[in-house]
Amino acid sequence: MHEHYPVPLSGAKASTLMWAHEHDVEPAALAQLRNIAALPWVHGVRVMPDVHLGKGATIGSVIAMRDAVSPNAVGVDIGCGMIGVRTSLSAADLPEDLHGLRTAVETRIPVGFNSHDDPVDLRRLRPLSDRAHTAEVLRGTDRFWDAFDRLTPQVRDLEGRARRQLGTLGGGNHFLEVCLDQDDQVWLQLHSGSRNIGKSLAEVHVAIAKDLPHNQGIVDRDLAVLLAGTPQMDAYLRDLTWAQEYAARSRAVMMTLFVDAVRATFPDRDITFEEVANVHHNYVATEQIEGQELIVTRKGAIRAGRGDLGLIPGSMGTGSFIVRGRGNPESYWSASHGAGRRMSRGEAKRRFSLEDLAAQTAGVECRKDGGVLDEIPGAYKDLESIIEAQVDLVEVVARLRTIVCVKG
Repeated sequence: MHEHYPVPLSGAKASTLMWAHEHDVEPAALAQLRNIAALPWVHGVRVMPDVHLGKGATIGSVIAMRDAVSPNAVGVDIGCGMIGVRTSLSAADLPEDLHGLRTAVETRIPVGFNSHDDPVDLRRLRPLSDRAHTAEVLRGTDRFWDAFDRLTPQVRDLEGRARRQLGTLGGGNHFLEVCLDQDDQVWLQLHSGSRNIGKSLAEVHVAIAKDLPHNQGIVDRDLAVLLAGTPQMDAYLRDLTWAQEYAARSRAVMMTLFVDAVRATFPDRDITFEEVANVHHNYVATEQIEGQELIVTRKGAIRAGRGDLGLIPGSMGTGSFIVRGRGNPESYWSASHGAGRRMSRGEAKRRFSLEDLAAQTAGVECRKDGGVLDEIPGAYKDLESIIEAQVDLVEVVARLRTIVCVKG
């Protein structure tokens, strides 16, 4: 039987509704949420079922502010998000040993701290289809890079690195996956963000915000805000918009390289690729909420307006859900971005062994070494429970199970 959500957060000054129970959330994350709700600019906070402690603002939170934004309420991985693509392949078309397919992907797409040796020549990429969002993003490249010179001066020396990192995965919870749905149809999905350039831009603006006079008395300086109509806010929104586009372009390049690896693995097949979902889950938008125009930050949350298609992934061994938003205004039209961590990376490394990792990723072609031990499925919340907690926010379109996972 589904428990009724949302529930109010006790002790919160601004309206704070949770799709989780307080006893299931770490005390530090609850304290962080109360700190956010105490900011004088905050209209309301909505807390997703995958909620956990973050830097400054909680991951799994949707924060609506009046004429203000906190850079840490977006996070340092500006524009982080996902793409999901359905292919015409079925499980019966796949080889028994999937290591070759994983190698083909890893050969084309650098992971971890690695970059392309030279920027990817986008003119040589073959889009998924003319209608795909990825095809749109691959266009207009000159206009996009011309805007780099207008970013904050502190990042001017990072352009070469940013160009080489476009279309690379990074590390942490980012991934490329081959999955099967309930009908054994093959899907491709990826999760990535704005790499070093997004992090660098975020850190510049967090530091600027912390020094502004109106932030001197707030309860947590990591929640420092920028105010609408100021040069600092204008500069942040300019850089953030560029970084969000960088993240989207990077995913488009990566998915195109991913598709290229699949085509190369099946040279005699005419495979079709349909982009089903393409979403940010660390971003800023201006939205109408409860009769007011507010600045909304989603940090580890997707927009779930009526009919919006999204992706909610689990971990290396648990697969993902394709969902459709129900357009619930109580959540500010939002839903979770994943399963959410239930322990820190350090705790995961202390608690689990490589044998645990092998057991929990059985049947998945993936790394099973110490470099990804902190990403073990046991470090994450139960994905099925996360979906069950938000049945009033999204409906399930497809359940994907992972068969190949590439991580940095």
